[in-house]
Amino acid sequence: MTSLKVENDHSGDGAVGEGYQRGLGARQIQMIAIGGAIGTGLFLGAGKAISKAGPSLILAYAIAGLVIFFIMRALGELLMYRPVSGSFSEYAREFIGPFAGFVTGWTYWLFWVVTGITEVTAAATYMTYWWNIPQWVSALVFTVVLYGANLISVKLFGELEFWFSMIKVTAIIGMILICAGILTIGFSDAGDTASVTHLWADGGFFPKGIGGTVVTLQIVMFAFMAVELVGVTAGESKDPETTLPKAINTVPWRIAVFYVGALIMILSVVPWTHFKPGVSPFVAAFEQMGLGIGAAIVNFVVLTAALSSCNSGMYSTGRMLRDLALNGQGPRLFTRLTKSGTPLVGTTFSAALMLVGVWINYQWPGEAFDKVVSFATISGMWAWIMILISQIRYRARADRGELPQSTFKAPGAPFTSWFALLFIFGVIVMMGIDAEARVSLYCAPLWAVLLGVSYLVLKARDPENAAFKR
Repeated sequence: MTSLKVENDHSGDGAVGEGYQRGLGARQIQMIAIGGAIGTGLFLGAGKAISKAGPSLILAYAIAGLVIFFIMRALGELLMYRPVSGSFSEYAREFIGPFAGFVTGWTYWLFWVVTGITEVTAAATYMTYWWNIPQWVSALVFTVVLYGANLISVKLFGELEFWFSMIKVTAIIGMILICAGILTIGFSDAGDTASVTHLWADGGFFPKGIGGTVVTLQIVMFAFMAVELVGVTAGESKDPETTLPKAINTVPWRIAVFYVGALIMILSVVPWTHFKPGVSPFVAAFEQMGLGIGAAIVNFVVLTAALSSCNSGMYSTGRMLRDLALNGQGPRLFTRLTKSGTPLVGTTFSAALMLVGVWINYQWPGEAFDKVVSFATISGMWAWIMILISQIRYRARADRGELPQSTFKAPGAPFTSWFALLFIFGVIVMMGIDAEARVSLYCAPLWAVLLGVSYLVLKARDPENAAFKR
């Protein structure tokens, strides 16, 4: 049985580490940062976005990528001011208020629980491509294995993420090189028709108009969900002052290569009119090249992407619950750590809820989780909003001399942070207009009411609790 120890070393200043072990090295942090920006949103979701916007989707990814960089630099400034594992919740609590920290912590926790359920279901579905086994069996095995890996040590979590990310990166770079070879040498079945003129020949660069490009921004932003996960690793990074800034500064080239570069290459080899919603652009490109093995390759890659997301969910939910508990905003039993420095109770509780996905796979193996997945979009954006508002308020206090200056200032802030906020709110408005995406907003008011009532009950029971102090 795993030995336990209860950590009570959380102080008001948010001491670095908070009982965790610094088991994440530079290469792991780098790959977590890279992998966080590459998921099923690119491998599968891009097909729908291409059909809606055509080649102008490239511009949408570039603009959204710039906004993501502003968000990550805002997070980086906060992390270098005070690197803590609670990250977004801690900063919201300090710079906005205790209720904001409460809402942020629980919302980000729910984001990863919901994401974990949907991703383990997706992984189970991908397994049926090779073996005719019940989906619930695969879902159960994946959940138990990832849960066990996260309890052993943070280093094992980092190793899993390193290799998951390596597979995704290798797949994209391989696709880019193959497309480049087709464009320059002309091999494969697509060699005779491949041309960069496809980027503007079939209806122009904006075949669906500017409006079509704007509508896809919500799909594009969803593809970047989890890029902020690197912030949760701050309390367990061996050298956060060095590794975190380096990881964050790689955001521009990551987006330029893995999204913009990959789309330019694919859309040069395959005309945008050949892509359809629900079909991976990678699979479509392989078929155009006459490479039948492409579907199997992409299936393996999206399987690893789904497992990577579920693994991240196991990691982050336990840390977020522990941070809430240490601040009096969650049950004290969530503060418990194993000897290896992993939050046992919080991770176990979250994994138990993710097992709901196993039950759903048993009951309804053929039904999609679109409505559940959609809620993850708005809850993930909430974390970005809190990061930006916290950074704006921190910078104002630091400039007044009330707090020490960060060693990793966000360039152009606070203007870049305000721009990113306006952009996110614009995306939320578009989600409300789009009938398909509107479901993302339906659950948000219910969740807000639940959190509001819970906070009032907590405050009434213990008004002197540290949770209600800045």
